[in-house]
Amino acid sequence: MLHRLLAGVTGVDSAQQIILIQSALLISGIATLLQLFPLGRFCGSGLPVIMGASFAYIPLLISLGSRFDLPTIFGAQLVGGLAAVAVGLFYKKLTRLFPPLVTGTVVFTIGLSLYPTAVNYMAGGVEAEDFGSPRNWLVAVATLAIVLFFNYFTKGICKLASILMGMFLGYLVALAMGMVSFDNVGAAGWFQFTMPLHFGMKFELTSIISMIIMYIVSSVEAIGDFTSTAGGGLDREPTDREMCGGIIGNGVASIIGAFVGGLPTATFSQNVGIVIMTRVVNRCVLGLAAVIILIAGFIPKFASLLTTIPSCVLGGATVSVFAMITMTGIKLITKEKLTARNTSVVGLAVALGIGVIQAGGCLALFPDWAKTIFGESAVVIATITAVTLNLILPEEEVQEAAGEKKQEKHAQGNMA
Repeated sequence: MLHRLLAGVTGVDSAQQIILIQSALLISGIATLLQLFPLGRFCGSGLPVIMGASFAYIPLLISLGSRFDLPTIFGAQLVGGLAAVAVGLFYKKLTRLFPPLVTGTVVFTIGLSLYPTAVNYMAGGVEAEDFGSPRNWLVAVATLAIVLFFNYFTKGICKLASILMGMFLGYLVALAMGMVSFDNVGAAGWFQFTMPLHFGMKFELTSIISMIIMYIVSSVEAIGDFTSTAGGGLDREPTDREMCGGIIGNGVASIIGAFVGGLPTATFSQNVGIVIMTRVVNRCVLGLAAVIILIAGFIPKFASLLTTIPSCVLGGATVSVFAMITMTGIKLITKEKLTARNTSVVGLAVALGIGVIQAGGCLALFPDWAKTIFGESAVVIATITAVTLNLILPEEEVQEAAGEKKQEKHAQGNMA
């Protein structure tokens, strides 16, 4: 789905879109195998996780894709992967800058910034001739209703696979309404190996800076996923080596992805939930799933079939995903007390991040590099603001102690 969204803003044709999806499957399989079966001591976690293209990067990728092109994205991703490796090496020190309050604020901002994308797809896609038609909204709402039904009225695998079930049944509804075309599937081959650097690679400083910030935030968020997986599936805390290796492995996978056309990967809460529920932690079982994903990455017929999914079906399914991202951010924020200080950190970071993006042209007189870094993605401003405020604003206890000292001095002065 991430590659479909990115293809829409970069203007690539259907053949290139198929290659993008193939690359997504390929890098997902590689990233998963790398995490399951580490290379050496510090490249891969060894934990039972399944990796896939990360939705957290969507706001930034769409922004960079519409402003630049795919080669610029992959160039920034290469450097971002190196940044993730650095985070893995020094993650203990860096995590002090990203407590749950800050991480939650960033995740919350990511979720909010994704809503317009989901709504545009529910309406059929901005460039579609029937954008905003009742037919698109009917299929989108039906898809969303199916997702909600399986999520709240079923149990087990059906509940955890609610988004997949919604997309599948929504696809059938769209097919019955004549909204699906199989022309690209018929033209696609059965086997294809895409050469490295098929899309090329460019390096643009502002894109690189934005991507580095996003990779640092995503790496810290991955710590929570690895902790949940180890705790729920293995009944223990992840070791320092596993945590370090997991973050480095994700960075290495992103570096490989930059060369083969695969976008940034991450482990999803759905996958964590399946591991916790089934208690299937055998790495060979999960490795078999990764091999299947890897093989699918070499079959254009399969990738082209995914391109036939109507935008309204994608929108109906992804809006619930984006809502979950937002609520995950809220859960992280509420792990700490919502004192006056903490609410200021969250409120100001979100206000500036979302506000600058919604107020188009508010940075019109700034240099182009500043507009790209700060005016294209709410995540960058929200992250910088949250980290800065969390470092400089005094804790509540400090404020109370200072107030008590002032009262004591005042009382002593009155006695004198």
